[in-house]
Amino acid sequence: MNSQALITMVLTNLVVAGFTAYFFWKVLKTPLDKPENDDIDFPHGG
Repeated sequence: MNSQALITMVLTNLVVAGFTAYFFWKVLKTPLDKPENDDIDFPHGG
């Protein structure tokens, strides 16, 4: 394997890992939305 192919492979892997880490971080930091129909699905004693 020549050096150009190795550099390209490493850079591609870094870009893919970076995008994966970014979206994983966004999913973990996004707060959960409260369901609109919470009272319909789970009535609270009423």
